[in-house]
Amino acid sequence: MNAAVRAVVRMGIYVKAKVYFVYEGYQGMVDGGDNIVEVSWESVSSILQVGGTVIGSARCKSFRTREGRLQAAYNLVQRGITNLCVIGGDGSLTGANLFREEWSGLLEELAQKGKIDEDAVKKYAYLNIVGMVGSIDNDFCGTDMTIGTDSALHRIIEVVDAIMTTAQSHQRTFVLEVMGRHCGYLALVSALACGADWVFIPEYPPEEGWEDSMCVKLSENRARKKRLNIIIVAEGAIDCHNKPITSEKVKDLVVQRLGFDTRVTILGHVQRGGTPSAFDRILASRMGVEAVLALLEATPATPACVVSLSGNQAVRLPLMECVQMTQEVQKAMDEGRFLEAVRLRGRSFENNLNTYKLLSHKKPDAELPKTNFNVAVLNVGAPAAGMNAAVRAAVRVGITEGHKMFAVIDGFEGFARGKIKEISWGYVGGWTGQGGSILGTKRTLPAKYLEKIADQMRTNNINALMVIGGFEAYLGLLELSAAREKYDEFCVPMVMVPATVSNNVPGSDFSIGADTALNTITDTCDRIKQSASGTKRRVFIIETMGGYCGYLANMGALAAGADAAYIFEEQFDIRELQANVEHLTEKMKTSIQRGLVLRNENCNENYTTDFIYQLYSEEGKGVFDCRKNVLGHMQQGGAPSPFDRNFGTKISAKAMQWISKKLKETYRKGKVFANTDDSVCLLGMRRRNLVFQPVAELKNETDFVHRIPKEQWWLKLRPLMKILAKYKTSYDVSDSGQLEHVAMHSPKEAETGAI
Repeated sequence: MNAAVRAVVRMGIYVKAKVYFVYEGYQGMVDGGDNIVEVSWESVSSILQVGGTVIGSARCKSFRTREGRLQAAYNLVQRGITNLCVIGGDGSLTGANLFREEWSGLLEELAQKGKIDEDAVKKYAYLNIVGMVGSIDNDFCGTDMTIGTDSALHRIIEVVDAIMTTAQSHQRTFVLEVMGRHCGYLALVSALACGADWVFIPEYPPEEGWEDSMCVKLSENRARKKRLNIIIVAEGAIDCHNKPITSEKVKDLVVQRLGFDTRVTILGHVQRGGTPSAFDRILASRMGVEAVLALLEATPATPACVVSLSGNQAVRLPLMECVQMTQEVQKAMDEGRFLEAVRLRGRSFENNLNTYKLLSHKKPDAELPKTNFNVAVLNVGAPAAGMNAAVRAAVRVGITEGHKMFAVIDGFEGFARGKIKEISWGYVGGWTGQGGSILGTKRTLPAKYLEKIADQMRTNNINALMVIGGFEAYLGLLELSAAREKYDEFCVPMVMVPATVSNNVPGSDFSIGADTALNTITDTCDRIKQSASGTKRRVFIIETMGGYCGYLANMGALAAGADAAYIFEEQFDIRELQANVEHLTEKMKTSIQRGLVLRNENCNENYTTDFIYQLYSEEGKGVFDCRKNVLGHMQQGGAPSPFDRNFGTKISAKAMQWISKKLKETYRKGKVFANTDDSVCLLGMRRRNLVFQPVAELKNETDFVHRIPKEQWWLKLRPLMKILAKYKTSYDVSDSGQLEHVAMHSPKEAETGAI
């Protein structure tokens, strides 16, 4: 929430508006006085990394009464406030909408009572309202992610990862209770991200006889030498008769039926606290700026709206449509229409549920189809957190579809040497939380091994290839498809899933691993800022990875609240460096006596990290001193973030389903033969959807010299970073959200794949 507060304040000041804090929510609006205070640029300094909200939040009974709202209106009119930005859940936003509808009536009543004059009634005739949804439950319809959800998932996954090590040591079963009284999003996504054995959520109660099914599954897993079981329970979990399923009930069942050593952990308010994740900071910053733009463009005729995220696109939706659909979900659950409740939750929720069901339970061998197709999976390029989650999803979906799955060790080089083996369902158990690449990965391209790789494909009768990797994987697929004229073995369906910390693969807004790297950069920057605040008058220059792609530097700067970010995509010269030094010199005269500058490793061959460090040190003499820090390979390591686990799992499952479809289409006369461009595809996230794109068509979108896409979506967020760092710049509003309606999607639409 603090990132949103900061963005609203700074964007508001940037557009020359007066910005006020209302402390303690609606209670502060009713009480007035010191609870409504005009704020400055510096008021929101150093709050990005703070959890909770610095302006406080409180439930307010008096605002539910007309008298309370009358007093609130008086307090706002006294200060000339007619634009409200409300951050909260559906209750807060419904209250705001009612306040807006009553506004003119409230002013007339105040005038009748002689509290305000008729001029004030005319001058402040309309109240504009924009909402941002802050809720860790992600229970608001119309938005893919609410502010706070990703951070709550981080807390849950940290606990689950820690518990898994102790559970493994003692061969224990753990029942974890997570928040979500009316919405199972946190439980579902954390189950997907840690590969839990069973999950209980309010929207999708288990079928009759679930007790037997669950116990059978747990004992089967133990029989497969799995040393631990994880069961996740949402606090609002129910059975199909709307009776509560509690964590204690689940524990007692496991102990009585199976005799397993079982423990319960209730996470509680741990999920609400802690440092916000990089995703939440960027989301809240984007939404905060979008909220200010929406208020500036609002007219008396436009309905109160919420700014929200659909895929990777900012959108504006009518507030009451979203509230009504959110209430419809609860109504559907109360009436036992659970499939309807899942559908109303939206594409993203439905997709999560379908993927979890697909990956968590293996059908008996007798029930599995037999296709006689062999599919190979390999990692190519540098390691990226989340690669293992993608391999696990591919293997399990492939087995479910009836294929034999093969793992290639050490990329194309290992393929040429015959390092290939069949892989089972159980083999990839527990892979989701593992960092790096368990299969091993190399940057080597296939061109010099074409004949040997073709031999291996023939020997092992490989009918399809799935490549999980970065820019090298993309180049590798281009080389393999070009070699189809010479080698029939490469005339098979091939698909690439982008996985690289650099996020430089054409055809996709996101790559697996980039979110984890971004969190590493943000955490490090937080610590460095703390150090700089202690010593005062100190500027840190931090070098990030990314090759020639400035994604990590730019988005890291936005998430960490940096003063500047130097990237290859936006050329800079000595004059800009000088301007940045002068900007920091001015900043040192304020109460914020520290600076943070990020530099992409290849942003300029002459203006190196050392050069910039020396320039800043010399030019800042007597005003500030300088330090430098090269983050290096720590950005590639570590346990994958919840986003990367979830994204890797879902995108990979979808890619494997595409392979199955292509295998059926291209199987003729006892063999697979695919030599068209659309049989070699990259699956990428494009704005709102997951899209399969032939790699041949992506050539025109690629700068092969610098290994980056020619157009990159995140460059539009660059001015946003500069505005929030107090630079004068222009902000392109052509891509800002337009008011849309909340669309009901058909079940088929869930397959187009929101993440």
